[in-house]
Amino acid sequence: MPASPSTARAINDRLALRLLQQDGPLTASQLKTLTGLSRPTVADLVERLQEAGLVRMVGESASQRRGPNARLYGIAADRAHLAALDVRTDSVAVVVADLVGVTLAEATLPIRGDTPDRPAVEQAVAAVERTARSAGAAPLHSVAVGAPGLIDPASGELRDTAGLPAWHRGLVKELQHRLPATVIVENETNLAAVAEHRAGAALDRDTFALLWLGHGIGAAVMLDGALRRGASGGAGEIGFLPVPGTTGVPSAVNCEGGFHSLAGSAAVLDLAAAHGVEVHGAEAHGPAGAGQERDPGAAFAVRAALAGGGARSEAFLSELADRVALGAASVVAVLDPGCVVLAGEVGRAGGDALAARVEERLARMSPLPTEVRAGSLGGGAVLRGAVLAARDAAQDELFAPEGAR
Repeated sequence: MPASPSTARAINDRLALRLLQQDGPLTASQLKTLTGLSRPTVADLVERLQEAGLVRMVGESASQRRGPNARLYGIAADRAHLAALDVRTDSVAVVVADLVGVTLAEATLPIRGDTPDRPAVEQAVAAVERTARSAGAAPLHSVAVGAPGLIDPASGELRDTAGLPAWHRGLVKELQHRLPATVIVENETNLAAVAEHRAGAALDRDTFALLWLGHGIGAAVMLDGALRRGASGGAGEIGFLPVPGTTGVPSAVNCEGGFHSLAGSAAVLDLAAAHGVEVHGAEAHGPAGAGQERDPGAAFAVRAALAGGGARSEAFLSELADRVALGAASVVAVLDPGCVVLAGEVGRAGGDALAARVEERLARMSPLPTEVRAGSLGGGAVLRGAVLAARDAAQDELFAPEGAR
């Protein structure tokens, strides 16, 4: 059936907004070319979007003569603000951005391990509110929280998971209660996969698996451009994967004995020490930058080995690649993703050198051709993915047809 006039207008408006978000600012002539719509139709939609406060004129094109054809239109980025949180076991990083994802303010709040749950929640919420105020007066429309653990696919809530601080769940609920904004929560590794897909190492891949190598271990699965979260939200809990080379097997409440015991930061540091790769004192924890957690010691061990060279460093990197390939091979055997991204702080530290070693070992272990790439966003991928998720949520509502908002 042909679309009604109102439905056609809504489709055209949404298409134009997406083009302005991705490629803008644009002139009306450029919108006409990109959308394939007629000049009068483009003129009407631009007028509608301006009246709705979603689009404004932001300048003139240097390639056009002055006049209506030269006017550049862009998304009204200050129509709403977004917040992104990266919640770790001992810290919360916050970024506030505008509607097109440009960072306006950021902060990192350390939270001591002995802090009671309620004060931890209050400190984290206060940090979000302060950062939002410092970004300007625009309302906070959407908040995306990246956290370790399982997200219930039915309710969207962070599940109670052994080994993680109880204040994590309390924080999400308090944000939903206190903030006049939409609050969504997503597993941190899934957000990293979104970021690497849309702004990092997997830009040209709609199907890939991401292995997060940092303080802990995780995986994310992107199939045909969509995240796969699993029946209980636990797809990618690769730290629990039983693998050879450990002293036991994992349990339902503890991943010790699983892949985590081979490739988590503590295990990699032990491996470096066994091979004589030195990571000195405070360098094992690294400096914390604005908006991101300190690098794990394993990242510094990998950098030291790559910089140092020699037989000891090569032996360490070789055994590390063996270990990472064990986990990657299991993912490849089940999913055949064609591409594995080694993300997180350790994946970025290892770079192309570690990725090439893992790819070579995978080629020996599996008949399925698999490219292995180094993630390009490091530990900042979670926040980047959270900004993208918050932006999508805001635009899904703000760009919806009139009457559907």
